[in-house]
Parts: sequence; structure tokens; C-alpha cells
Amino acid sequence: MTGDFTRDFERPVMHLNQKITQPLIFASLIVFSWVVCSPVAAQGNLKGENQKSQNSRGKQNRKKKKPPAEFKWVNPLTKNDKEVGSLVKHDTFKSLSLQVDVGYCIYLPPQYDSDNFKGKRFPVVYYLHGGRPGSERKSIRLVSEIDKHMATKKVSPMIYVFVNGGPVSHYNMPNDPQAQGADIFIKELIPHIDATYRTIAERKGRGLEGFSQGGRGTARLMFRYPELFCSAAPGGGGHATEKKISENNGAESDKLKFSAGDNTWDLARGYAAGRDGKTAKRRLRILVYVGSEGFNYENNLQWMEHLTSLKIEHQKLIVPGAKHSAMEIYQKQGLDIMKFHAANFRVDE
Repeated sequence: MTGDFTRDFERPVMHLNQKITQPLIFASLIVFSWVVCSPVAAQGNLKGENQKSQNSRGKQNRKKKKPPAEFKWVNPLTKNDKEVGSLVKHDTFKSLSLQVDVGYCIYLPPQYDSDNFKGKRFPVVYYLHGGRPGSERKSIRLVSEIDKHMATKKVSPMIYVFVNGGPVSHYNMPNDPQAQGADIFIKELIPHIDATYRTIAERKGRGLEGFSQGGRGTARLMFRYPELFCSAAPGGGGHATEKKISENNGAESDKLKFSAGDNTWDLARGYAAGRDGKTAKRRLRILVYVGSEGFNYENNLQWMEHLTSLKIEHQKLIVPGAKHSAMEIYQKQGLDIMKFHAANFRVDE
């Protein structure tokens, strides 16, 4: 009886397990199918695929990274410059130190060739481009804004010259005679412009300006040569990098080293101390400008504090909402920068 009871007891249990297990397996298959095929799962899979795709694109982008642009002393206008091609002229001069042609772009105001201004001389703003290496074409898009204000006579007429900054833009490189961008500009381009065009060939008729790398160059050269310029507007310069150069005996990196003291912090100290007696006779009128959204905004504020601590007078122009873009700044407040130069020129009537 016991045996029969056991068999009778186990048999129904086995039947029950079979009845329960089969539906559970079936339900599990349904749940698994839903998980795999559902929109949520598909979305998860898609995210995973997208991530893989992005990683793949990232690797491809890294592989496709463009090499540094080849440096050239002469960079004629191209079809990409058609927007301002009718407003600027490209020309060259022969560098005596390099024995090669060096290019520049020049904007002549509408009044330059008009009968009312025949024989009249004009002040000049020398504009230093951003980026490395140098090219006289890099900042010429600004001419569309410059010409707009000149044409409407909102500012007095000025010539703008766009400089090629050399292999390491606007720097003189120690022990490299072919990379003396600052000297080519100061000692050769300026005399050529004065000899070729109707300029006011004196300090009272020269302004200096630049943005980003050109802002750094403007700040260095205005302090080195205050006897050449009556106004200077360094814009958006990377003064944090310049400070690093100051603190590391001229080294910007392991591979790039400039002459000790050739930076915007040390040169400001030298100017404030009246080095060579230039400062006392040649007080610069300085406008520091930067976009409030630009990545050099904070270090420009710090550098201006440095100027203030040295009692170097300067004006400040913060362009609200502007990013690190010379064009955006000129579209917003370029007229103010132009008026700054115009107000400081002492033009002979």
C-alpha cells in the first residue's frame, strides 16, 4: 500500500511539474522575444551600434587629421576670396634679408583715388592675423566690415595692411634666419608700404592690431616699438601661453623656444620701466578687446590686471556673447575698434 501510495503521489507531482514547466518555458520565450525585439531593446542596441560607429568615426577622424599647412611667404588671392577680392589688392616686395618675395594684402579706402583726396596721405592700420604658420590672406574677410564703415563715412578713411607673420606667426625665432617674421614686418614691410602708397609715414599715422596669435604679436610688438605706433589694439590674445613662455625662460613647449623676455608679460614690464627711454616719449594708446564667450576671455582679464598693476594705461572692450572669432567681434563692434584708431591718429590737414 505504501508503495502504491508513493507511486500514486509521485505520478501526479510529475504531471504537475510538466504542466507548470511547459507554460513557464513558453512564457520565458515570449519575454525574451519582447526584450530582444522591443523598441526599448532596439534603442539600446542602436545606441550600442551608434557608439561603435562614433568610435569608428573618431578613429577615422584621427587618422584623417590634416598635417600643418605648408608655409609660404607669398599667398595670392584665390577664388575663395571672391567676397572681398574686389576690395583688397595682393602684392609683394623683395625682402633684402631673405632674398625672396614676401606677400601682403592691402585695403585702400574709397577716398584714396577720389578727386577730393588727390595727393592726400592716409593713416595705416597694420593687421596681424591669427594662427600659425603665417599667411597674408588669413584675416582679409574682415575687409567686408571695414569697407562697410568706410563707405558710410562712419569713420575717417584709413588704409589696412594685412601682414604675413612668417613661419611662426609674428615671432623672431632664435638661430633661424628664415623665420624672422617680426623683423620682416617691422624693418621691411613698413618701409615698403610708406614708399609705395600715400601713407602718413610717421608714428602719428600708424596703428597696430591683431587677433588671437595676432593679438599676442600686437602686444609684443607695440611694447618693443612704441616709437612706431600711436595706437595698438591687441585682441583675444593667448596671454596664458605668453605667461608660460615668460615663466619657462622662453619655452612654449619642448619643441618651441623663443628668446627670453620676448613675451607679452615681460615686455609690458620693460615698457613700464621705460626701457631705452622710449616709454617716456612714446606713450601708447592701447585698446584690449576680447569676446565674453571666447576661450581666451579669462586670461585677457588677467593680463589686463597685469597692465593695471604696472600702471600701463589701456582701454578695455568686452564684446558680449562673442566667441573666439575676429569676424564675429568685427560684426558686433568693429566700428568701435576702428574709431579707436581714428581718434588716436594725428592726421595733418
